[in-house]
Amino acid sequence: MASRTFTLLFPLVVASLALVQIAKAGDPNILSDFIPPANQTVVDGSFFTFTGMRVLVGAPEPTTFKVLKASLAEFPAVNGQSVSTAVLQFPAASVNPPHTHPRSAELLFLIFGSLQVGFVDTTNKLYTQTLQEGDIFVFPKGLVHFQYNADPQNSALAVSAFGSANAGTVSVPNSVFTTGIDDNILALSFKTDVATIQKIKAGLAPKP
Repeated sequence: MASRTFTLLFPLVVASLALVQIAKAGDPNILSDFIPPANQTVVDGSFFTFTGMRVLVGAPEPTTFKVLKASLAEFPAVNGQSVSTAVLQFPAASVNPPHTHPRSAELLFLIFGSLQVGFVDTTNKLYTQTLQEGDIFVFPKGLVHFQYNADPQNSALAVSAFGSANAGTVSVPNSVFTTGIDDNILALSFKTDVATIQKIKAGLAPKP
C-alpha cells in the first residue's frame, strides 16, 4: 500500500497545484516574483522545495484521520503565491469532521478509495456526493464541509489544493464546544440540556 501511495501521490500533487490556478486567488498580489525569507539575501532552489511529504514514503497507514499540509506555516515559499496543498489520509471508517476554510475554496482530488463528501450553503442546503478514484470535488470558499470514508475495511487518500497560502481551518465541533462558550448558551442554541452539552465537551477533550 505504501508503494501504491508513493506512485500515485506525487504526480497528483503537481496536478492539484495546477488545478488550483482555475480558482480565484484569495491572497493579495505581491510586487515581486516571490517573498524571500527575512534576513536572507541568498535564495536557492531549496527554498522552493518542500520535503515534508517524504514521510509518506514507505510509512504505515495511520490509524486515525490525518492531514499533512504544505501551507504558509510549513512551506514559506508559498507566501504571496496564492497556493497551498494538503494530503488527507482516511483509514477505514474515518471522518474529517465539518469545518470551513475562511480564505479559500478547496479542490479535492481522490487518489484511491471512496469518500462521501458534502457542504452546506448559506441557505442551509446540503450538497453531497460519493466520490470514486480519480474524482475531483470543489468545496466553495468559507462553507461548512466534510469528508467521510464509509468503507469499513479500506482506506482512502486524497490531495486538496487551495487558492491561498493560508486557507485557514475552523473546525465546527472544536470551535463550538472547546472554546469556552457557556454551557447554558449552547444548551439553548441546540435545544438540549446542559448535561448533554457537557458530555459532548468531554468527548472532544484531549485524551491524556
